[in-house]
Amino acid sequence: MTDLGRYQDPLAIQRVLHGAKTIAIVGLSANELRASYFVGYYLKRHGYDVIPVNPRETEILGRPSYPSLLDVPVPVDVVNVFRAPAALPEIARAAATIGAGTLWCQFGVINLEGAEIAETAGLTVVMDRCLKIEHARYTGRMHWLGFNTHRITSTRSGLQ
Repeated sequence: MTDLGRYQDPLAIQRVLHGAKTIAIVGLSANELRASYFVGYYLKRHGYDVIPVNPRETEILGRPSYPSLLDVPVPVDVVNVFRAPAALPEIARAAATIGAGTLWCQFGVINLEGAEIAETAGLTVVMDRCLKIEHARYTGRMHWLGFNTHRITSTRSGLQ
């Protein structure tokens, strides 16, 4: 089993969440029952500019969907990946090419080659973590679900 701790640093995650404005979601589905749609909807609702990247769709969440990261016409802060792990090296190369700051790999999207490509290009890499859950954890929006957020405060002061 691979130790993913280096890709799950709480301070790095908080910096990404606090600094990001534009998030391209690779593999964002138009199906409202899919996890990627729920995450995209949540992030859009919380003020992020969500850019769908899915070659099978023309529009998702009221935004045009692009066939690949290389087709996205605006700067991207975070590339959030909802694809099979085998696709990660190619996505990491594309994220580096467009100058993204972070490659964020959702639960189960684990590919060390892709992580190495992104890190070598200077991207922050978060792996095997959900962007929506981490956002909720660090903004105090998880309390009603009863999850242990490892925070010893009940205040909702936002990201630290």
